[in-house]
Amino acid sequence: MKKLFAVLFCIALVAGANVTAQPTTESLQGVWQAVEVTVTGPGARTITIPEPRPNLIILTAKYYSRVEIHSDAPRPAPADMSKATADELRAVWGPLAAEAGTYEVAGNTFTMRPLVAKNPATMAPGAFVTYSYKLDGHTLWVTSQKDQNGPTVNPVTVKAVRVE
Repeated sequence: MKKLFAVLFCIALVAGANVTAQPTTESLQGVWQAVEVTVTGPGARTITIPEPRPNLIILTAKYYSRVEIHSDAPRPAPADMSKATADELRAVWGPLAAEAGTYEVAGNTFTMRPLVAKNPATMAPGAFVTYSYKLDGHTLWVTSQKDQNGPTVNPVTVKAVRVE
């Protein structure tokens, strides 16, 4: 599941590459939503993300921002958040992923460097994630390649569509 989140994060980074004033089919800049995730290795599977898709990735010329819900079911809503148990709060906030930062593009790869994130480990000094990407019109595929710890053992590919 962590790899899924990392790949979704990478989409945000890729969108900023090859930027033009207005998004075109050749530009990564824009607003994207993940529609499909392909996981390799043990438990390999392809996950289709149904509407409404609980993720949004915004890419500018140099920066990205992403907010996503990573859950197979709706998050519970305790009747009174001020009285919620630790388990109830984890069920509400645990599936939320949020990051923003900078990225750079080189050829058909991009590297993201988080500046702020819900998970503090994601924004540790020297933290990065590198992805390969393919853009075809308003469809984008990104595949995890490596991070600060080395090559990705079981790459995850995310298919995203431009929503703006």
